[in-house]
Amino acid sequence: MNNEKILNILSDLVQISRDGAAGFRTCAMDAKDPSLKLYFQDRAQSCDDAVFTLNTEIRHYGGDPNTAGSTVAMVHRRWIDLQTMLGNRDNLTVLEECERGEALALRAYEEALREEMPDSLRACLDEQYEGVKRNHERVRELRDEARRNVDLA
Repeated sequence: MNNEKILNILSDLVQISRDGAAGFRTCAMDAKDPSLKLYFQDRAQSCDDAVFTLNTEIRHYGGDPNTAGSTVAMVHRRWIDLQTMLGNRDNLTVLEECERGEALALRAYEEALREEMPDSLRACLDEQYEGVKRNHERVRELRDEARRNVDLA
């Protein structure tokens, strides 16, 4: 695989991770439950850490990190913002949107890992992919718990 292809993959993952950080911060602001707020803030920091690592890899392959977010994730953020403006800020809604965002990140990493790449880069992306999977699973668990609580109310 040539460096241009690697740089495109890494840039896409940087954008997804940046958007994930922004999405988690939005979710933290909207969540009513203090423990959810802390969880979302922690996940935002984790996404920021992933961006730093990916940007280091971009530089390693001769690129210059891109500062723009992806269109898909931008649309997702706008949806969260719209929900906030409409006042629909219950924990379930926040968790549902967070789960959708994590599903987007999961797919992006899965697509990236289908490509041929140097072993050291694959190891880095595998590690981040595992983190995204854990995030997605945990958010889904929290969402399901919130749904059960709504059903009981």
